[in-house]
Amino acid sequence: MLTYCSGLRASETARLKLTDIDSKRMMVRIHQGKGGKDRYSILSQTTLEQLRHYWRNYRPREWLFEGAKKDEPITSHSIQFMFYAARKRAGITKPASVHTLRHSFATHLIEAGTSLHHVQILLGHRSPTTTTVYLHVSRLNLTQVLSPLDRVKPVS
Repeated sequence: MLTYCSGLRASETARLKLTDIDSKRMMVRIHQGKGGKDRYSILSQTTLEQLRHYWRNYRPREWLFEGAKKDEPITSHSIQFMFYAARKRAGITKPASVHTLRHSFATHLIEAGTSLHHVQILLGHRSPTTTTVYLHVSRLNLTQVLSPLDRVKPVS
């Protein structure tokens, strides 16, 4: 859920610490993401509620998702394995990976009208060209686009 709602890579989800969840600002801090860059992404209220439930049950100390050893984070491989198991339990036969959640995050934001610039920032892309890939995937309804002329008030 957190991987999708924040558009994270599996490796970024795996390396999150408890202190990376900012519930006051509804943000997630990604420390040293791809390219060694830090960034922030959004956090959904639904996910925050699930994280609070998770914390009450498991009481992680440093890493949000602890690995087999409590002082180490979960591995990206374990996240992939859990995703494939959940996909199978849900009866989903279409090919998908954890990274599909990141792609879906970007596509859904664009379809909802979020600017390409904001999606670029949330994903941590250096170049806007990288983010434009999601324009081809999204199904923007052109009938909902309003002509700039229709925004101008007529002169009487």
